[in-house]
Amino acid sequence: MTEIEFAKKISAAGGKAYLVGGAVRDKFRGVAAHDKDYCITGLDEKIFNKVFADAPKFGKSFPVYSIEIDDAPCEVAFARTERKIGTGYRGFEILFAPNVTIEQDLYRRDTTINAMAIEILSGELVDPFGGREDVLNKKIRAVSEHFTDDPVRALRAARQAAQFDFEICEETIEAMKLCGEELSHEPTERIFNELETALKTDKPSIFFRSLERANLLEVTFPEIAQLRGKIQPKEFHPEGDAYEHTLKIVDDVAAINPKPIIRFAALMHDIGKGTTPEEILPHHYLHEKRGLEVLKQMNKRITLPTEWKKIAAFVIREHMRSPRLEKAGKIVDLLLRLHSLKINAKDFCDIIRIDNHGLPIYLERAQEIIDELLKIGGKDAPPELTGAEVGNWIHVARIRRFVDMKIF
Repeated sequence: MTEIEFAKKISAAGGKAYLVGGAVRDKFRGVAAHDKDYCITGLDEKIFNKVFADAPKFGKSFPVYSIEIDDAPCEVAFARTERKIGTGYRGFEILFAPNVTIEQDLYRRDTTINAMAIEILSGELVDPFGGREDVLNKKIRAVSEHFTDDPVRALRAARQAAQFDFEICEETIEAMKLCGEELSHEPTERIFNELETALKTDKPSIFFRSLERANLLEVTFPEIAQLRGKIQPKEFHPEGDAYEHTLKIVDDVAAINPKPIIRFAALMHDIGKGTTPEEILPHHYLHEKRGLEVLKQMNKRITLPTEWKKIAAFVIREHMRSPRLEKAGKIVDLLLRLHSLKINAKDFCDIIRIDNHGLPIYLERAQEIIDELLKIGGKDAPPELTGAEVGNWIHVARIRRFVDMKIF
């Protein structure tokens, strides 16, 4: 079913179909939409069910249907209004009815760039809050005073700023500041979801700087906020304190590696510097050890995906020593531990390359070396060896193979 066919069915049943949300915003940004969402007005749900009898329904607070339009599954919802009656994202009274207008539906949305609609059959743009102008001017602006009803909208505004390289208007920053108390009680998965999306952007630092501007960095990511003011030796880090260094590293890694899990590890690499005792600054002795503890505390607060935590811990632990190893055995051990992670060698090396301003030859050729080492296994051990003796033989044989490769 095409979009026009879908809209005609809605119209024949007495309603109107609108394209809404990100697809409209992206149209004015001049980029292709990743997916399309639709909103319908003037139609009772019972009549809708007769027209689209096979459409799967989901959503607890209000009905949302999945309908295949132009060969892609699309979300279709009824226009609705919301009234805040409690705290957090569950604290809403929701009304959806045939007499709810598209303008009323758009009024409940977060920012103006997401509060536009296009009536499909007529092509008419419905833009009561100036979203198109804000897209063209690259501005993030709250639709109304109801922006603060859902505190996670503050994170979304920061994420949108990073996603589109837009500037958040000052009045919206002030609205974001009002979200701090409720944000501290939000389900941590909502915080993590915004973090993950922000890490997928070209310049994740904008997300954190926007939160800092709105006094929300301490509430949402206190571990990163602690890096501010932690000075570093200027000859190694001319960019400034540990906070500035970390944001530079995550942006530089984002420029060469698309994986959010690797960008997160880059974000965490110096996280221990936030707990460096003031009396030893600008030095950060043992910040790797402290960083592992900070990561552990962050995980208790947010509950990170297991692989994110594991890879971040590896980078925290190894980012200082890995480019400075000299002994063959230590190099082999490092590369084999790297192999045990669910990333390729390049992912780790992307972070080290940026942080260390280059790589030693054994990291430049890390995957080649790992592949060669893995050719040696238990089947190659002398038959008289058993148990731990086999493992010891493999370890020594792999070190010899590395030496024979004459990497240095």
